[in-house]
Amino acid sequence: MNTAMDAVRELPDRELLTRHNQGDERAFGELVRRHRERMWAVAIRVLGDPEEASDALQDAFLSAFRGAHRFRGEAMVSTWLHRIVVNACHDRIRRKMVRPAVPTDDANLDVLSNERLKGSSNDPTHRSDAAMDVHSALERLPTEQRLALVLVDMMGYRVDEAAEILEVAPGTVKSRCARGRARLLPYLSHLRNPGPSQDVTSPRGGGRRS
Repeated sequence: MNTAMDAVRELPDRELLTRHNQGDERAFGELVRRHRERMWAVAIRVLGDPEEASDALQDAFLSAFRGAHRFRGEAMVSTWLHRIVVNACHDRIRRKMVRPAVPTDDANLDVLSNERLKGSSNDPTHRSDAAMDVHSALERLPTEQRLALVLVDMMGYRVDEAAEILEVAPGTVKSRCARGRARLLPYLSHLRNPGPSQDVTSPRGGGRRS
């Protein structure tokens, strides 16, 4: 016979959010359990620093906890949560006042999807030399381009999914990705054809793109 907690774990996200708004103390904890790992993956890839990512994730969940009554139901709960963590990351990037790099010619860049495919999602703080190069290069991008590239190229979201999270048009996401890849190319071109000693996994079909 299922326990009360087992019953909560069987509820869909929207019902959990409704119950949280009604005062069910277990409901929001279940949402955190379901979505924390993927939201953490977004934060660590955007910010590149485990401490900053952890703080951003805590800010995001606190914001979601306090603002759940404002959820309008126009998107999936998971999209709404990812939007909040993206905004929390955006706030932290603003505070650091990262300056963008000078744009270059457009080019395809597979190393971002390499970073998504290698390593375990259970250990997103794993820092190979290649991963550190990627994070260092991402910090040179304007925030909007960095967020689009992380969602599409590193996390594997479809363009329309990333657009919903970022609350922009799909064409805007495509444009930001294209410009971001062009800006990154000079900093990551050495990773495109790694030697046998470099820890860069070859992509198997690349990221999920629209």
